[in-house]
Amino acid sequence: MAERPYTVLSCGISLDGYLDAASDERLVLSNEADLQRVDAVRAESDAILVGAATVRHDNPRLLVRDGRLRELRRSRGMCDSPVKVTVTGTGRLDPASSFFTAGDSDKLVYCASHSLAAARRRLGTVATVVDGGDPVDVRRLVEDLHRRGVRRLMVEGGSRVHTQFLTADLADELQLVVAPFFVGDPRAHRFVGAGAFPWHPGRRARLAETRQIGDVVLLRYALSSRFAEEEVST
Repeated sequence: MAERPYTVLSCGISLDGYLDAASDERLVLSNEADLQRVDAVRAESDAILVGAATVRHDNPRLLVRDGRLRELRRSRGMCDSPVKVTVTGTGRLDPASSFFTAGDSDKLVYCASHSLAAARRRLGTVATVVDGGDPVDVRRLVEDLHRRGVRRLMVEGGSRVHTQFLTADLADELQLVVAPFFVGDPRAHRFVGAGAFPWHPGRRARLAETRQIGDVVLLRYALSSRFAEEEVST
């Protein structure tokens, strides 16, 4: 079996399991202390992956914020922030969005084969556009990332991406932060969609850590045997 990066899924949800609101306004689920924690996880990563819908709707910068963490990365011969990765079926992304323009790290776009030529015309000057298969195969994607030198991957969503990684059993660790409020709107997106997940009543995920961070709670789950190896190495 081809090698892949150690993969951490990072997500914030409401008490009723939603990632966002049904409006165009961004829903803030975390708090400043937890954002600092997430920044440290980013700083430990070689690459950060989000879905195309997240790029369009949230316009994320995906940068390491803390100057001390950026300096530490530079001392290790790394860019200030991890490589940015996104997945798209259509390639319809704005080359002027913050995903492409913010920071000096490389940008990788894994695109469905049928849209590859159009995506390269649109995004080829701001990112490396990679044939991801038709539809994009996340296992093929992570194996390609490993060949490019990515050893630790942070996946920040959204719902479709989390579902793909979990149902394909490609996640080693889940860091799930629960915010103290409800969304209550079925038009909003939940943490994951429908799928055949490897964790079920007969195979329960192992809860490795519970931590209160101000008014939110971090639940850290070990999803593979690689989790224990990573704990020892860090």
